[in-house]
Amino acid sequence: MYAIDLLKKLIEIDTSEVEKANEAVEFISQYLKEGGIDGEIIEFKGYKSYVATIGEGDKTIILNGHLDVVPGEKSQFVTIERDGRIYGRGSADMKSGCVAMINAVIQLAKEPLGCKVMLQIVTDEENGGFKGTKNLVDLGYIGDFVICTEPTNLNIGIQSKGFMRVDIEVEGQSAHGSRPWEGHNAIEKAFREYEKILKIPMLNEGSQYYESSTVNLALIEGGDAYNKVPDKSLIGLDIRYVPSINPYELIDELKKTVHGKVRMQLLGHAVNSSPDDHYIRWFMDTANRIRFPEQVSLYGQHGSSDGRFFASKGIPVIEYGPKGDNWHGSEEYVDVESIFELEEIIKAFIKRF
Repeated sequence: MYAIDLLKKLIEIDTSEVEKANEAVEFISQYLKEGGIDGEIIEFKGYKSYVATIGEGDKTIILNGHLDVVPGEKSQFVTIERDGRIYGRGSADMKSGCVAMINAVIQLAKEPLGCKVMLQIVTDEENGGFKGTKNLVDLGYIGDFVICTEPTNLNIGIQSKGFMRVDIEVEGQSAHGSRPWEGHNAIEKAFREYEKILKIPMLNEGSQYYESSTVNLALIEGGDAYNKVPDKSLIGLDIRYVPSINPYELIDELKKTVHGKVRMQLLGHAVNSSPDDHYIRWFMDTANRIRFPEQVSLYGQHGSSDGRFFASKGIPVIEYGPKGDNWHGSEEYVDVESIFELEEIIKAFIKRF
């Protein structure tokens, strides 16, 4: 199947639902089998992952990608090809990256390789990755270098922020809505706690690739009647912290700053690969040779990826994927030519081993 036809087929499967994501894994497994690749499907808590290994050698390169997407309108699961772009949910994030890896592995399997290449396709990255990539890492499916083909506009992401999902619960004092001075408005108090969090020095420190950490006021709950001063409120924060921050020190700082209950809902560690890592320099040199006269650059991703599970084991990780825009948005698209460039760069890098 032609790469673009494969991509269109995958986009048309609404993989925001786990059943459909699992169906896409089964489809990919069959596609690879027809291409001469025998892999295995691993199921964990209802989520399926696919793993296949080719080549021989002492070193293993991991190619990791996810087929699951965030929810979208039905129209977003109908592909549109226009002006060298393919539009649709998951076109950039990250079914095109998966297609490039899949076809690269099929081609590489026909040649002698000086290393092993492990392809991993998972189905729950958008929900945290714990039932997909983390499970694979826990089972020992690891290697010496990891490439996640998340969309990066053909630049190399060597760092990514860590993330925290935190609930802050505060209490006030209820009163009649006509006499608000007799109570303490918990919603107003919660917002003041949020403003205090924004001023925490640690969150305002930058690094080589980031101006600072970010705090998104994502959720707010409180109040049950118009004519009553609310006595309880809860805010939910999405904190993206720079790689230099120790997340447990940040949690302690939040608890010291806030007058209320602080509850950690989810924690994802940062990726902090070194720009001097020899695998990264080698990959950068390969990409520059193919993309000449254009040159790739190193940078830090604001979002998270499943690469963090490998990074937690001390394994160097990069994100390197196609050109595109509006991922998670209504006009998500991928640049078609960049998919083929990505495939060629992956193959050239692996052949150099």
